[in-house]
Amino acid sequence: MVSTKPYLLRALYEWCVDQGLTPYMTVQVDSRTCVPSGYARDGQIVLNIGPEATHQLKIDNEQVTFQARFNGIPHNIIVPVSNVAAIAARENGIGMAFQVEPMPEGDANNEMPSGELPPIPPTKPSPSSSPQKLKPPPRGSHLKVIK
Repeated sequence: MVSTKPYLLRALYEWCVDQGLTPYMTVQVDSRTCVPSGYARDGQIVLNIGPEATHQLKIDNEQVTFQARFNGIPHNIIVPVSNVAAIAARENGIGMAFQVEPMPEGDANNEMPSGELPPIPPTKPSPSSSPQKLKPPPRGSHLKVIK
């Protein structure tokens, strides 16, 4: 049976975009993920997957793939759905956390996932695009005290 996780990821992504919010995805980094080196902390990376931050975003039942810029340099990002720890709106923290599935014993030597994105053509970053540091989604309650 197919996991419900990719369906929930797609639904929460669409909800964030429909509400004008920025979807952020927390990913457990291991040999199955393809993310820029040096951006992960404590084995995790938080990625802005909003339409303005990504190109060719695809969330299928096995992996999340897209192209994004880090400090103006384009990168292909490949994340197995099993490595997604959470998806939430940056502005209010509404989202969902998931169980990260451990890497199967025999897959420890696999360096790249099977899916490949087309190469990114070299381009010069535009002067108006300034690099932004990725911030984790806000923690805590989204509820406000009303008197």
